[in-house]
Amino acid sequence: MLGEPNYTMTELFMQLGLDSSDEAIDQFIETHQLDKDTKLTDADFWTDKQRMFLEEEWKMDAVWVEVIDELNVRLHPTA
Repeated sequence: MLGEPNYTMTELFMQLGLDSSDEAIDQFIETHQLDKDTKLTDADFWTDKQRMFLEEEWKMDAVWVEVIDELNVRLHPTA
């Protein structure tokens, strides 16, 4: 029996329609830091489609949730 896929940050950025090179991911994270009171899905840099994807996957605790959580942590380094 096959397990659920284990998505990477590269695949998440591809899914979000963002540049998914390692350098672009690092640059995005560096330039889009969030304060501790801003939820990932409330950030003003997402398009409506990106926000909807993140919210739906998070609520469903879907296969993307681990990498979304990783992105959340990386965007909130001081939280």
